[in-house]
Amino acid sequence: MARDYDSAVRAGAMAAGRLHRRLDTQALIGRHGGNVDVFGAIHALDLPLLLRPLKGLLGAYLSSPAPGVLVTTERPMSIQRFTAAHELGHFFMRHEPSLDDESILRRMPMSPEPGNQFQETEADAFAIAFMIPKWLIALHCARQGWTVDELRRPNIAYQLSLRIGASYEATCRTLFRYKLISDAVMRELLETKPRSLKVDLLHDYRPADYRGDVWLLTERDEGARIDGSRNDLFVLRLKEHSGGGFLWDLDQLMASGFAVVRDEREAFDAEAVGGPVVRRVTAAPEAAQRGRMSLNERRPWQSATANASLTIDFDFTGPEQEGLSRAERRHLLEAA
Repeated sequence: MARDYDSAVRAGAMAAGRLHRRLDTQALIGRHGGNVDVFGAIHALDLPLLLRPLKGLLGAYLSSPAPGVLVTTERPMSIQRFTAAHELGHFFMRHEPSLDDESILRRMPMSPEPGNQFQETEADAFAIAFMIPKWLIALHCARQGWTVDELRRPNIAYQLSLRIGASYEATCRTLFRYKLISDAVMRELLETKPRSLKVDLLHDYRPADYRGDVWLLTERDEGARIDGSRNDLFVLRLKEHSGGGFLWDLDQLMASGFAVVRDEREAFDAEAVGGPVVRRVTAAPEAAQRGRMSLNERRPWQSATANASLTIDFDFTGPEQEGLSRAERRHLLEAA
């Protein structure tokens, strides 16, 4: 185990890189998109996992009589994923048993008060490097067309956090850790609360609460995989060539199990006449589910011919519930 803080951070990050190479994570995400499947990695390593309500703890790593990890069911999905990655780090780095409370969130690398428990620092650094490798940020920025300079915008940092499966705060701190933003920009970003970003995205639609996240999806998300929670909403913002008779078929969206709660059009070019508009649709899953959403832009009288299409694989069954993880359930279904 490392003997100082900097060495512990390096050791944890290097261990995460080794596991990524072992699991070929970068190639897998490069093909299919999405985030790092932490629970899938735990399953791939045959590491026993127990999900259950835990009083006063986020998770635990046990090494005797056989290695195993526990993760709470009483926290949002981003915290569950970080906790699982932290416990995975303990296992992969052959640490001593550990009972982990919310201090693991305060000890994240580059956060205040790093502390001097270097086993825990190693596990925290492993968790960040495994969940949010720099190449994952680069992949999503390239897909969305985001520049490094745009990462200073709260709405961009928030949408990035959803795609990499981390909390908004952890994303901002990690951007600083990778020197993609300055300390001053990080602090400015952290002054913006995710709730205000959700309100801005939803315009005048008011959900029952703001516990869920709000995804902004565009044509750049074609073929993407999104991993969210049952309370999430999404806003589709798609160019529509209505002047030529082409309309996005929202019946397909509803057939995929989503309720349309708001539908509006915005001018794409205020000075153009008869040009395309922006179709802005706010939708919510009618139940916790996973599947594929497909939409076509087509003329109603020529339904067989699509001018454009959008297909997204989604999983809105989070957070993890008591029992088997979602990754384990998927594996069992695929093997059946």
